[in-house]
Amino acid sequence: MRLILAFALLAWAQFAHAGAQQYEPLAASVQAALHEAVSDMASPEPKFPSVVEKVNWLTEMSKRLTKRMPDRIARLEFLKTVYYEAQRAGLDPQLVLGLIQVESGFRKYAVSGAGARGYMQVMPFWTKLIGSKGQDLFHMRINLRYGCTILRHYLDIEQGDLYRALGRYNGSLGQPEYPNMVRAAWEKQWAWPALPH
Repeated sequence: MRLILAFALLAWAQFAHAGAQQYEPLAASVQAALHEAVSDMASPEPKFPSVVEKVNWLTEMSKRLTKRMPDRIARLEFLKTVYYEAQRAGLDPQLVLGLIQVESGFRKYAVSGAGARGYMQVMPFWTKLIGSKGQDLFHMRINLRYGCTILRHYLDIEQGDLYRALGRYNGSLGQPEYPNMVRAAWEKQWAWPALPH
């Protein structure tokens, strides 16, 4: 069974478009704040501006994600968790969906050549640096919490410069390809409300 799982993970690795977040030493206060941000607490129901907005957003995003995630219940749980974790980190949920599209193509078990894991392609060193040893980066909520927390951290380091923060997230700081891909996916596939074409 382990051999089959290892083979499956290796097969998925070739499809992940992730780079590799770079290990950078963190000040103790930053490390403590990031540890607190990824503490393994269950995600409550996300808070939308209104019930109508919640229904509309989940319905529309679910339609857009159907081909990539055919199971309706799993898809809605995923979308609620993305919304909650993005909101918790002060990020646009649609930006997070665009990043996931580029990073893993919405594949839960994606592994990059550099070893990044899951939907948001989180590097394993983060669990040792700010989390708890043994946290499963293939677990949906854990992966989304880490990914959103890391992107928020990079936005803070880059004083809100999304282009540079995305470059750091991907390990390609200063190169335009990755930030442009995420921005294009965000604006063309996940914009909310939908932009006219």
